Amino acid sequence: MFGDLFGNMEAQQKELRAKLANIEVEAQAGDGAVKVIANANWEIKNIVLNQDMLDMNDIESLEDLLIVAINRALEQAAIREEEETRQSLQQMLPPGLSDMFR
Repeated sequence: MFGDLFGNMEAQQKELRAKLANIEVEAQAGDGAVKVIANANWEIKNIVLNQDMLDMNDIESLEDLLIVAINRALEQAAIREEEETRQSLQQMLPPGLSDMFR
């Protein structure tokens, strides 16, 4: 009985991870000088540098912009992960119990 329940939960968790991998978020720093794209699994997918807006000789400023953009992207990824997880839990729970996760 419980084996089926937990097996189903594992499958749904796998399905959720696959769904999160396809949800992209984007964050910028320096008015678009640095753009970071991540997914809702908290994986950085791409970093785009606008060289016209950056002084490539000022490595310290570039590093600071990267940190800001990455942290913003990961924050957005966490928000999307939470939203999708909440929806997934609501679908798994019996009627009435799903209201606890709104």
